[in-house]
Amino acid sequence: QVQLVESGGGLVQAGGSLRLSCAASGSIYSISAMFWYRQAPGKQRELVARITSDGSTNYADSVKGRFTISGAVAKNTVYLQMNSLKPEDTAVYYCNADLLSGQGFLNAWGQGTLVTVSS
Repeated sequence: QVQLVESGGGLVQAGGSLRLSCAASGSIYSISAMFWYRQAPGKQRELVARITSDGSTNYADSVKGRFTISGAVAKNTVYLQMNSLKPEDTAVYYCNADLLSGQGFLNAWGQGTLVTVSS
């Protein structure tokens, strides 16, 4: 069984910073990419950032220059450093991974961590 666990969410004032963490565990042979998604109230889940096993990163236009994804995909760990936070960044943030496990190729989700940015 594969498990992704996020941490680091919370309440922060606009302009502040938070750092989210995600750790994957279980029967994992390898991870090809890890992602951060978010879902704001009443909106669809959207991709925020991606990091691949070779270290390549991509970001949504709305967070470029403010958020940084990092970590060691090979060590099943990824972070999201969020700076200059805005009220519109308020959402539940989810970790996601494309991986090869004992059950074959999987796309796994964490349970989410809530980020609230006050104005």
